[in-house]
Amino acid sequence: MMKSAILAALVASAAAFAPAQTGRASVAVNAFDGEIGAQAPLGYFDPLGLCTDEGDREKFDHLREVEIRHGRVAMLAVVGWLTTAAGVRLPGMEAVPFGFKALDISSLPFDVRGTVPFTLGTVAVLSYAMRDVTGESDFAGDYRNNIDFGWDSQSDAWKEKKRAIELNNGRAAQMGILGIMVHEQLGNLGSIGLPTP
Repeated sequence: MMKSAILAALVASAAAFAPAQTGRASVAVNAFDGEIGAQAPLGYFDPLGLCTDEGDREKFDHLREVEIRHGRVAMLAVVGWLTTAAGVRLPGMEAVPFGFKALDISSLPFDVRGTVPFTLGTVAVLSYAMRDVTGESDFAGDYRNNIDFGWDSQSDAWKEKKRAIELNNGRAAQMGILGIMVHEQLGNLGSIGLPTP
């Protein structure tokens, strides 16, 4: 009896690893599958269903512009964090720590305390200025406003490749700065190879 129970258990566990019967799978094609950023292995990834059909083009363009803008800010944040962590400071700000400790302005000299509000004000002005003023942008996130930096002379394939690179680098930077902030708050930046403020 015991041997037959063990044999039955072995057969049942082996069946769990047997190849499944596969039928013809249907794949839903989304209207945004061909967009820049819809890349392997996920393709167009919209788990919340924010843009489900071509009728959501305006909403998709808005969300893409927000993603690009956040990616650009995150790229600057990662570079800024790594630069200050390496010890680079503006003249007169050598004593300012890096990371979240830089936001504690009470320990800073009086003549340096204005830099944090000034920086936040600069970000607000840039956020207002970085938009499509002319209404003639080629794509969401195109803030050139009829100023050509050599972009117009490039091929369409080159432009698409550069836009995909910017989008993917922005996505990676968003995850990177989020990871740095979380690990700084957890106090274990040293365990992931980064200096601790």
